[in-house]
Amino acid sequence: MVEVKVKKLKEDAVLPTYGSEYAAGADLYACIDEKITLNPSETKLIPTGLSMEIPEGYAGLIYARSGLASKKGLAPANKVGVVDSDYRGEIMVALHNHSKEKQEIDAKERIAQLVITPFLKVHYEETDSLEETKRGKGGFGSTGRK
Repeated sequence: MVEVKVKKLKEDAVLPTYGSEYAAGADLYACIDEKITLNPSETKLIPTGLSMEIPEGYAGLIYARSGLASKKGLAPANKVGVVDSDYRGEIMVALHNHSKEKQEIDAKERIAQLVITPFLKVHYEETDSLEETKRGKGGFGSTGRK
């Protein structure tokens, strides 16, 4: 198990929690003093009141909570937020209202989920040619699967 140190920036901040024994993502909670209203097509930064020390070689990926997205139309504006291991500022969620109605976020409401994952650091090397494959330059939908 990987340890991630979490610092509460506000006393009422809630540490991330897992909804079930095998959940991949830990819920992030809104750390706000009063309700926040998001108008249709509006994005607001929602504070969590937390900062973290993610180990080197890992990143925190912030994903939508399926219930919040399907019931209220609220999801991270950038689809997946990335928290780098050297970032020590407050974890914020850029929540976007995809619905056609005003939506509200309550204090301590679960607003997103955080997945801590290892990643590969690579060196990008410029070249004049690439190894050929059967797929080649075929893009979106080119594999013919339906």
